[in-house]
Amino acid sequence: MRLIFLGPPGAGEGTQAARIVQKHGIPQLSTGDMLRAAVASGTPIGIKAKAVMDAGQLVSDEIVIGIVADRIEEPDAKKGFILDGFPRTLAQAEALDRMLDSKGVKLDAVLELRVDQSKLVDRIVKRAEEAKAAGQPVRKDDDPEVFKTRLEAYN
Repeated sequence: MRLIFLGPPGAGEGTQAARIVQKHGIPQLSTGDMLRAAVASGTPIGIKAKAVMDAGQLVSDEIVIGIVADRIEEPDAKKGFILDGFPRTLAQAEALDRMLDSKGVKLDAVLELRVDQSKLVDRIVKRAEEAKAAGQPVRKDDDPEVFKTRLEAYN
């Protein structure tokens, strides 16, 4: 099963994907998580992506497609995967399509989650407050101003 979950930031793509992961045992491939891992490991791509992510912008399609291409080759993704919140642009969708085609991989479905966007900022603020209360770090993209920039980019 090869799926794409789309929706604005904070719509719950990750939450819904986690349910399918648990039920079907396929990995959830969140480009955000993969990029944050690259940043945390201090790879050259991670350092480059960090500056862009901290500004609330999208990293280049080339970087993201490269990360996705490498990740779907890993053994746990052989029987399927869920791309969480990717692609975000027409150019990314076209690049993803070319990359999957070059690997002989076909998607089974693309699901779009629609959420009242006026409520999304409230959800993100709540998520940041819950992280703080739990003693966890707050994601930089959970800052309301950064989030609004991300939402504008999504739209």
